[in-house]
Amino acid sequence: MSRRGRPRCRAGESVNPDRTLVRLIWAIAVLNAAHTVDHVIRGDFHWPLDEQSIGFVLVVTSIYLVIGIGLRCSHSGVVGPRFWTIVGGAGLALGWLSHFSSFTDQPVHVLYDAYHETIGGPLAVVCLMLLMGVVLVATMYSAHLWRDQRRRSTTRPVVG
Repeated sequence: MSRRGRPRCRAGESVNPDRTLVRLIWAIAVLNAAHTVDHVIRGDFHWPLDEQSIGFVLVVTSIYLVIGIGLRCSHSGVVGPRFWTIVGGAGLALGWLSHFSSFTDQPVHVLYDAYHETIGGPLAVVCLMLLMGVVLVATMYSAHLWRDQRRRSTTRPVVG
């Protein structure tokens, strides 16, 4: 263990990150993929690429890069619950700004209405709500793990 309570690994070794947190992160990845498909169906992605599509592709690529690199670094012991708490907070902010804030161009009713009274509208809204709910739970859970990790590293008696 390092002085900050984080596990240290030698090259090639791996750490077992919290299974619940990893499962929540995988659930976020799957729900985000479904939400991305919703964006594509609603026409947020154009071919050939234009300015709006490039922004969309950059955001989606960035999300999956952070998730993938974060999971890899979690298994290496480089990052831990603090990283996922910060990433989760950023994800909540992105979701709120994108779909729930008063100045967004894609509020929930736009998702619902885009499917013209078919089952797609309710499915898109449920997918978004599940995504935001799982991000919130994962963020709160990683914050709990981070606090617990900090408490354990500061209450350990000094030996020697």
